[in-house]
Amino acid sequence: MKNLERLGVTARVRTVDSAQYEYRMKHFDFDMTVAVFAQSLSPGNEQVDFWASVSADTPGSRNLAGVHDPVVDRLVELVIAAPDRAALVARTRALDRILLSGHYVIPHWHITAFRTAYWDRFGRPAVSPKYDLGFDTWWIDPRRGGSRS
Repeated sequence: MKNLERLGVTARVRTVDSAQYEYRMKHFDFDMTVAVFAQSLSPGNEQVDFWASVSADTPGSRNLAGVHDPVVDRLVELVIAAPDRAALVARTRALDRILLSGHYVIPHWHITAFRTAYWDRFGRPAVSPKYDLGFDTWWIDPRRGGSRS
């Protein structure tokens, strides 16, 4: 709330029960919400659900910001139709610039590392995924005191 105040936004928190929360989110019945817009390194069809005009009117879509913009719609189409990696990167960056210029979100956190605690009995590959902990690539290493039972 204090960070919003620093931006000139006056906000109030209204607590609702979980059923009402789900209904309101599904039907875009809110002024502001906290959400995560998780993305992959190869964006594609899911961008329609996040940003396209058609999704802004579809209950339950992830277009929580209500984006209605023909430029965004066209860029989403271009991202999906990218013929190669270089085109995908260029088109995704263009979409990102347009979305940033629309001021649809207020970033409120960022962390460059994963915070996790684990029992050091696991073997892990030498190279980890760029944006994931890669738990599904770990194995129990008997040399580290772990065994399956």
